[in-house]
Amino acid sequence: MAEMLETGGDDYTKDGSVDLRGKPARRSRTGGWSACCFVVAYEVFERMAYYGISTNLVIYLTRKLHMGTVASSNNVTNWVGTVWMTPILGAYVADAHLGRYRTFLVSSIIYLSGMCLLVLSVSLPALKPPACSNPVDPGSCPSASQLQLGVFFFALYVIAVGTGGTKPNISTIGADQFDDFDAKERTQKLSFFNWWMFSIFIGTLFANSVLVYIQDNVGWTVGYALPTAGLLFAIALFLAGTPFYRHRLPAGSPFKRMAKVIVAAVRKARVPLPGDPKELYELNAESYAKKTSFRIDSTPSLRLLNKAAVKTGSTEGWSLATVTQVEETKQILRMIPVLVTTFIPSAMLAQIGTLFIKQGVTLDRSMGPHFKIPPASLTAFVTLSMLISIVIYDRFFVGFMRRWTGNPRGISLLQRMGAGFVLHIIIMVVASLTENRRLAVARASGVAESGGEVPLTIFVLLPQFVLMGVADAFLEVAKIEFFYDQAPESMKSLGTSCAMTTLGVGNFLSSILLSSVASITRRNGRRGWILNNLNVSHLDYYYAFFAVLNVINFVFFLVVCKFYEYRAETSESVGIVAGDMNEPHKREVVS
Repeated sequence: MAEMLETGGDDYTKDGSVDLRGKPARRSRTGGWSACCFVVAYEVFERMAYYGISTNLVIYLTRKLHMGTVASSNNVTNWVGTVWMTPILGAYVADAHLGRYRTFLVSSIIYLSGMCLLVLSVSLPALKPPACSNPVDPGSCPSASQLQLGVFFFALYVIAVGTGGTKPNISTIGADQFDDFDAKERTQKLSFFNWWMFSIFIGTLFANSVLVYIQDNVGWTVGYALPTAGLLFAIALFLAGTPFYRHRLPAGSPFKRMAKVIVAAVRKARVPLPGDPKELYELNAESYAKKTSFRIDSTPSLRLLNKAAVKTGSTEGWSLATVTQVEETKQILRMIPVLVTTFIPSAMLAQIGTLFIKQGVTLDRSMGPHFKIPPASLTAFVTLSMLISIVIYDRFFVGFMRRWTGNPRGISLLQRMGAGFVLHIIIMVVASLTENRRLAVARASGVAESGGEVPLTIFVLLPQFVLMGVADAFLEVAKIEFFYDQAPESMKSLGTSCAMTTLGVGNFLSSILLSSVASITRRNGRRGWILNNLNVSHLDYYYAFFAVLNVINFVFFLVVCKFYEYRAETSESVGIVAGDMNEPHKREVVS
């Protein structure tokens, strides 16, 4: 491998990727968009399957399992939170043991099994409670039995386990198809995550429109069977691309390597650092070449961790770490503050599938005498606005900003995330004002206490859905690209899982906030902000509260950006990347 790097490698990739048999990958036969087309196609159908289940889930819990507003919303956010937390486990298994491809295949089988069980739970009469005649007051309806609840939620959480191994690895597999050491492929990779998200929302659009309509008007059995069939087709598409994929070999547990660095640094806290970083412990280039991995040079930041690589005579496993291991640990630690800043916006996303949809249930949904719009179909406008925004961003905005800033991405990843943060503030202000208007119309028309339909078109909610899609085009795309790009080469799945973990934490945070606010505002005999009857609730106050949280979070984000240091290049790639770009650029400029 070292020889190939020195000679240019001809047809072989230079990033350490291999084919399925473990041999060095050939550029002409593997990778690039030829391989990515299978990955992107998979994601279209997989997201159709996932959002075919999750988008209308709060409606199913309310109408079929007879849960109240807070209970149904919390069950949805807790499940979605679990879906986005399990990728940590999937990333660990992939990076440390099975590799991304094999982890993905095993997890796909689990995922598909959960989907099949879910179809059974909504189809068999014995697994469903009797129909409810008063959906406005779920408390008066027959309760679901423990068996019925158990089977339904067991199926959901089997799906969560399965997605834990597919979500962090499929996007990473896609990004791995581009060689950072090749100028053409490196440029293509800059657009990959934009089009990756584009494919996600093509599938989401179908789920939020066609599948939601089927679930509301045809039945839940067909509405859940179709996404299950879609997932099966997606897995078949992914398998069809197997001969074209490039792979990264497992590099061992990233958590163990980071723990080793921290323990060694603490043990040698009083040991002085040498004046020359070259005196720190590091393996030679040949050792890394044999492992198809790369060495990272020492940096002066987080100097305490550099002590883990100080040679003191002891070579015991937890007393000495290489400079590369130290730098990998540093970069993961640097990303944690950025990770924290994304929790509040992720909690905002949880409102789309819960309270935003519950608002739509209370409004006039008529589109002619015989057709009513399913409330969950409004999420299609999130998808549409994001699709349009991504195309405009990638095709026009990047080119315009590139000429102005000189950055190949147009603006940096953190700047793109910052734009998303600002949009989230605007969204919650708009949502609060819209809800205030809805409540005023409900009181004026005399349907507040009865919980009846408010004589106001459901399309008054459109601005908050559309703006959420625009915000996603900035924040969500930049977030997944940031954590992939900034993660060390041997921890890419872990980095990708960090982007997904933010959604998990955000959903759990939303659940905690919803329960807390509902409980606090009900004290002393007063009506709470969030009740089963939304017409006498105060969601406008709740959304205003979120707007304030977003402002505070944005200030924190600006502070984090001021001190963030982009990851250092591997020692082998600095010269290559600089030569490719005809400038002495490092990743700080690109990111």
